[in-house]
Amino acid sequence: MTRPAAGDIASRVHSIDAALPFADALAAGVLHRYGTTPETLAEILILLPTRRSARALREAFLRQGGGRALLLPRLAPLGDVEEDELLLADALADTLDTAIPPALDGMERLGLLTRLILKRARAEGAESWGVATAAQAAALAGELARLLDSLQIEDVRLEQLQGLVPDRYAEHWKLTLRFLEILSLAWPQILQERGALDPAARRNLLLRRQADSWQREPPAHPVIAAGSTGSIPATRELLATIARLPQGAVVLPGLDRALSDAQWAALEQPHPQYGLRLLLQALGIERKTVCDWPAPGIDSVSPSRVLLWSQALQPAAAQGTLQPVPLDGLHGMTRIECPTPHAEALAIALRLRQALETPGRSAALVTADRDLARRVSVELRRWDIAIDDSAGTPLMDTAPAVLLRLIGEAIETGLAPVPLLALLQHPLCALGLSREKLRESARLLNRRVLRGARPEAGIKGLQIAVGTAFDETDARYGALFDLLGRLERALQPLQAAMAQEQAAVSELARALAQSGEAFAATDEVPGDRLLWRGDAGEAAASLIAQLIERGADFGPVRGSDWPGLFAELAGAQVVRPRRGLHPRLFIWGPLEARLQRADLMILGGLNEGSWPPLVDTGPWLTRPMRQELGLPLPERRIGLAAHDFVQAACAPQVVLTRAERAEGAPTVKARWLARLDAILGHEADRSRSQPADPEAGQDWLHWAEALDRPAKVEAAKPPRPAPPVEARPRELSVTAVELWRRDPYALYARRILRLRPLDPLDMDPTARDRGILIHDVLDEFLHAHRDALTPDSEQALLALGRERFRQLLDRPAERAFWWPRFERVARWFVATQIERQQAGIRLGATEATGQMDLRGPAGAFRVTAMADRIDLLPDGGLDIIDYKTGTSPSIEEVAAGYAPQLPLEALIAASESGFTGNGGSVRGRTAQLSYWRLRGTQEGGAIEEVLQQRKLVERMAEHAQPGEATLATLLRLTGHWLAERIERYDRQTTPYLSQPRPAFAGYGDYDHLARVQEWSVSHGED
Repeated sequence: MTRPAAGDIASRVHSIDAALPFADALAAGVLHRYGTTPETLAEILILLPTRRSARALREAFLRQGGGRALLLPRLAPLGDVEEDELLLADALADTLDTAIPPALDGMERLGLLTRLILKRARAEGAESWGVATAAQAAALAGELARLLDSLQIEDVRLEQLQGLVPDRYAEHWKLTLRFLEILSLAWPQILQERGALDPAARRNLLLRRQADSWQREPPAHPVIAAGSTGSIPATRELLATIARLPQGAVVLPGLDRALSDAQWAALEQPHPQYGLRLLLQALGIERKTVCDWPAPGIDSVSPSRVLLWSQALQPAAAQGTLQPVPLDGLHGMTRIECPTPHAEALAIALRLRQALETPGRSAALVTADRDLARRVSVELRRWDIAIDDSAGTPLMDTAPAVLLRLIGEAIETGLAPVPLLALLQHPLCALGLSREKLRESARLLNRRVLRGARPEAGIKGLQIAVGTAFDETDARYGALFDLLGRLERALQPLQAAMAQEQAAVSELARALAQSGEAFAATDEVPGDRLLWRGDAGEAAASLIAQLIERGADFGPVRGSDWPGLFAELAGAQVVRPRRGLHPRLFIWGPLEARLQRADLMILGGLNEGSWPPLVDTGPWLTRPMRQELGLPLPERRIGLAAHDFVQAACAPQVVLTRAERAEGAPTVKARWLARLDAILGHEADRSRSQPADPEAGQDWLHWAEALDRPAKVEAAKPPRPAPPVEARPRELSVTAVELWRRDPYALYARRILRLRPLDPLDMDPTARDRGILIHDVLDEFLHAHRDALTPDSEQALLALGRERFRQLLDRPAERAFWWPRFERVARWFVATQIERQQAGIRLGATEATGQMDLRGPAGAFRVTAMADRIDLLPDGGLDIIDYKTGTSPSIEEVAAGYAPQLPLEALIAASESGFTGNGGSVRGRTAQLSYWRLRGTQEGGAIEEVLQQRKLVERMAEHAQPGEATLATLLRLTGHWLAERIERYDRQTTPYLSQPRPAFAGYGDYDHLARVQEWSVSHGED
């Protein structure tokens, strides 16, 4: 066939201005050029970049047809999209050689690469490759597949990877190049054995075969390639062929004619026109020869906008040729700088909501920030507007996949409380019961069984915990045992599969499906009808089916690796809605927005790293390596993103938004906004919302901020509960008296409202737990040895500690951190006891209980205590001892009455009843109050005698009567304070205030109930 002249080719290459709606202009031009007769239109073949753009053009034909019935042209996607969105030109396959090998299935390829990575890692050491599990191997396999596609898109042979000289690179890059031998050596052999091609390689072959076929025998019908920038070499070759066909036409998206020839020649990869320049070079024509695509009835309403963005983004090398800025290009464009992503989402939601006020008006948010898309979708719900993100949702974030993941995690962790409760509370979980009944049993299991320390692993451990919490005659006991039985049966298929050291992925997937259906089943509907329904359910079912069919490609994996492997595979899948939830509102990613346009276009998330994306060379190749192989630099992605941005930003009504901070850190505005600011000369202190069109006079950011602002704000006041006197406690322990003194509201919540904080799930041992254990160990030790200790007694104390600390020592952190501390405590404690018994100090009683009866206006009042230990001094006096494994009260707190435990115990010891404990009864005069610090520091422990502290002596001297001793003053003041407090709280008008002295209050379990953080005024002592 004779090659047409360049002038003939130029007549077949057109452009649609960025200010025009591409799909409508293309449809109008086709109808104008070829007529509307069904026979003529049906013969036309139109090639478009993506399936989404084909749908957009189909709708445009319907609009341009004015409601008439049309037989539409054949529409086919070329697959000119990013590497992770490759699409085959299936519509062309019937004209091609059927001997072309098939493409590897996506799951088949991922499985084979995962298997190769695991094999290589096991042979050379998992540590050197950073691959210890099948999930890590699958993640690397996904990255390798993307590298494979990028190499084949650019026609780089895999053998060229071996040509990279490792001596030029650092050691870790040499390791990477050895790893890439999986592609250069092993992968071609696998393709040959399977008789298949990679998808990108097959797509390139199909396009080139089509181009060759059309060159040899031009089609008798019109062929139009529209909207492609020719970023893939095979696509450029096909476009060049179409431009040479007698009835061929190539329609470019938004060719910039405003750039000078010097600027055009200086274009670099990040520029939006760079791809079109490469395409025109491949076509062998000049930019000036490209003509406009005829689009009657489609008028440009923002030609100045195109010129504005052309000047804003012109190459840096040609900055000296700036023309006057077309300020009328700002009309219809609004800029909103938001302080946070939340404010940005709310402002966008308001604009979308306003668009609905005009009948028939459409609006779309275009963003690469999926978090922003989700936020906007949620904000719109306040007006009962449902909108879908057409870019899709990761399968792993959908309800069916989450349920399947939680099943695996529950087995993996031995039914640990957190994953078990997450599983039982999942909205799809029913276990053959009604969901209401399951929720009731799950709440009971949560409150009574799973709180606190973790039960023993597995169903057996949970059954033991239930038997400890409930009596067998309790109906709740039976309900929980029934729940555990259902749980065991539902888990059994997957549990058996995961117990294997070497398991088949297909077997694991089949077992997961069986367990998932058992969990999803209710008392009325089978699980398979609930788990696999809807878009998300069908996507999960498709993934499971692929794994069952292609599981052998992964090879055997450890059963325990399955939860991580499933999560990795599900996270790589995307669930896209079949149809939008709202007919006039849309959320599009930049890919979905190509060639589409709404009446109002909101371009959100315009920050570096989001839109445009980060410039990343990937984990495999450095920039020099990419250049050596002939791959485009990462900046090429910036150019593609810039082209998408300009096409959308040239719409008549546009809103540009960004958040100035994200996750507490400042963001960097998109380079396109920075360039726009530079040519407009905006000052740094410009207003956040910059309307440039007549209708944008409202401050949308202000509206967003005011939307949730209450009309009236009243300052929070501290609570002042004053319950009836008969509801107030008449008996308190000395620790409760201390709480009464420090935070009366906390005592009110605990003793009157009877509120108890729930223990955390899967709680690690707390300092209180360790303290109780040490108290118990020391008490048992002293009870067995009393005053007959020898240096060998230390071993007996350590042996007793090992026995009592057994459960704690099963935890590595406790064993590493706390046991050495206990060893030091034991050494110090035995040595101190020997010294005391040599000094004539005898053990009186341990864990001794006592009480003291008082009277108030409302009647009798009792104070109780349990003293850790009371020793008998040689002079007959008592030494009341309190073991402290944590922080001891300060002397200031003791002197001010905010740590009254030891003084109150001294008053009880002097009362008629005294104390009774291990060792007998103790009653009498107290001579010393002591804190024994048992924190296990380097010295092991220390004794702090309260009455020897200078600050206490000085403070008591201020209140002492003539000749009165320090201890007597302290006890008198404590008794007076206690009597006065009883008298005050026996009056109905006395409230239980929250933290009357914040300096002495500390953190309390009921601070959130008292809303302490909402009031800031410090109150005087009650």
